[in-house]
Amino acid sequence: MKNLIALFLAGFATLAVAGETSAVQTPTVESYSYGTKLDIARVINLSTIPDVCEVVPATMTYEDSQGQRHILEYKAMGDGCSSH
Repeated sequence: MKNLIALFLAGFATLAVAGETSAVQTPTVESYSYGTKLDIARVINLSTIPDVCEVVPATMTYEDSQGQRHILEYKAMGDGCSSH
């Protein structure tokens, strides 16, 4: 019984530490402006650009060369302007 309690406490402590670590590493959203220096080593996710003919907000989640995760917000032209 003591072993079971010790195992439960060890598992709970591991989850508590993992929860604190992920909370600290949550990236904040950074706004892109012309001339912003970017260090993009790996793109993780690009938001979907809507099918409209106007400028819309978009986001890119990426990792830099140090392995830090970033979320970049930028403006993009919608995909609905083609003249078919």
